Amino acid sequence: MKSLAGKVAIVTGASSGIGHAAAKLFATSGARVVVGARRTVELERLVAEIGAAGGQAAALSGDVRDEGYARALVDLAESRFGGLDVAFNNAGTLGEMGPTIDISVSSFAETLTTNLTGAFLGAKYQVPAMLKRGAGSLIFTSSIAGHTVGFPGVAAYSTSKAGLVGLTMSLAAEFGPRGIRVNAVLPGAVDTPLYREMNTTAEAQSFIAGLHALKRVSSPEELARSVLFLASDESSFMTGAAVMVDGGASINRT
Repeated sequence: MKSLAGKVAIVTGASSGIGHAAAKLFATSGARVVVGARRTVELERLVAEIGAAGGQAAALSGDVRDEGYARALVDLAESRFGGLDVAFNNAGTLGEMGPTIDISVSSFAETLTTNLTGAFLGAKYQVPAMLKRGAGSLIFTSSIAGHTVGFPGVAAYSTSKAGLVGLTMSLAAEFGPRGIRVNAVLPGAVDTPLYREMNTTAEAQSFIAGLHALKRVSSPEELARSVLFLASDESSFMTGAAVMVDGGASINRT
């Protein structure tokens, strides 16, 4: 039996990278998927790919910083597919990089608004929809940056990702008694456009790979399999967890 058979899922940040891979994997695992991101063309292409593989998906483009967009994604899941069981709040931005003392207040705030407030807005509307079903799984994309590893020059990004772990724990404690599980996945380096934006040379990419005990970075598809585990009933006794999927970067010293 497919692990998400009969489930309805929302995936944000689905136009590329981890979100794109997760949306496709959710669909092949039986879920009907609502995909969200800012780029309309890429979302429409993803919906077509899912449909061609025999799955069902609907797309809605928008900005996760907009509360109306968070509400609209849930409305689409309920009107098109009848409800909501899983939400993968994955949309995010790297934000301004550089010495912390040179980062503008507006840039710092914008990164937090996208990565942290955007996730909060998603949960604000996703949780009530899940409560109607009596259960649900909510997943956030955090990072080892700001949790187990410190990187210079990414203060806004790290702060926002650390905040997501706190949000995860709070929501898990608040809604666990009502059947809602909430977890965060904390990737190491994943070969996404964001990763390549941060590491622009072969030398930089080799250095980052070497920080991991496995001496490589993850593919989006590989990371998505961990997200699927958290989304499915295979992880039915897991909630409030900061799940490191980091190839050993958090423990590696060689």
